[in-house]
Amino acid sequence: MVKIRVPISEHRDASYDIRIGRGLLAELPELVRAACPAARYAVITDSHIGKLYGEQVVTRLHDATLPAELFEFPAGEWNKTRETWAALSDRMLARQFGRDCAVLALGGGVVGDVAGFVAATYLRGVPYVQVPTSLLAMIDSAIGGKTGVDVPAGKNLLGAFHQPRLVIADLDVLTSLPAVQVAAGVAEAVKHGVIADADYVAFLERECRAVQAKDAGALEHVVSRSVEIKAEVVAADEREAGRRATLNFGHTVGHAVEATAKFAVLHGEAIAIGMACEARLAEALEIAERGTADRIRGVLEGYGLPLALPEPAAVDDLIAAMQLDKKARAGTVRFALPRAIGAMHRDGKTGWTVAAPEALVRQVLAGSPGKQ
Repeated sequence: MVKIRVPISEHRDASYDIRIGRGLLAELPELVRAACPAARYAVITDSHIGKLYGEQVVTRLHDATLPAELFEFPAGEWNKTRETWAALSDRMLARQFGRDCAVLALGGGVVGDVAGFVAATYLRGVPYVQVPTSLLAMIDSAIGGKTGVDVPAGKNLLGAFHQPRLVIADLDVLTSLPAVQVAAGVAEAVKHGVIADADYVAFLERECRAVQAKDAGALEHVVSRSVEIKAEVVAADEREAGRRATLNFGHTVGHAVEATAKFAVLHGEAIAIGMACEARLAEALEIAERGTADRIRGVLEGYGLPLALPEPAAVDDLIAAMQLDKKARAGTVRFALPRAIGAMHRDGKTGWTVAAPEALVRQVLAGSPGKQ
């Protein structure tokens, strides 16, 4: 088992460990008891993961004399809403969960965000543990304490920073992960490499077939290296006041793609499209080295990820969605852009994000492959 510490510099008592290994679901009761002791546990999951692992986890907790109850909600990004958050909170209140309870988020990114938001707000905040079951959740969304829900105006516009007490990544659950979900997770791995580690990008290029085949060693390296990169960034900037903004590479366009497509596109697929567009924007702004965009596109294409804007994603709609992005300031859309593979652009005045002229953004979007 690999243990990676996330030392939150702004709030030392919020620091926590990420455990990565095989067979960790069997060890979950002991890990949870040590890191997040509570009188009762609310295991929050969705209807898909609930069938696979929900009852198993609750039974193991019961067998270890840890009282637990399962709370399911319908699977799908379109259910990551205020209504779901409210329903889960009301159900916990009806079951009389008190301030001495804790939440276990069992599932992918949607479950982690919703369950984390429930934990952040339930009785003004209770502790929680992330138990991610998708590659994307293991390497990205389960780490960093960002919780929240989507609203009609955009993605993740309501939420809170609430760090977990522990993250448990059991690599065994990835063996049943569909190929499309593996690729979606790799999109975030590519992002991590682009923002911080050129050698990691080279690994993802070189070991493409092994990762796609879910080779045990290859997946363990992907999870461990991505977690190391994200943990380092989050540890130094818990609330996205500085360098943490680099983790948003590909997300300004990506979130707009998700919103305009009504979440018919997987998050990782949308981020792949976003990175392809934003890398081209970085070159157009003369921020990135020439060839950076093509290199990023090549890696993403190797994993079968989409790079074209999904129809009917009108440029006007995408621009409108971006203007509601959390990174927008005074109506100006801002982007976290690469300087080269493994290094992000930083300006002494504006920090880790840059504003781009709307006309240029439109030109890049309109020039996206497959977009007429």
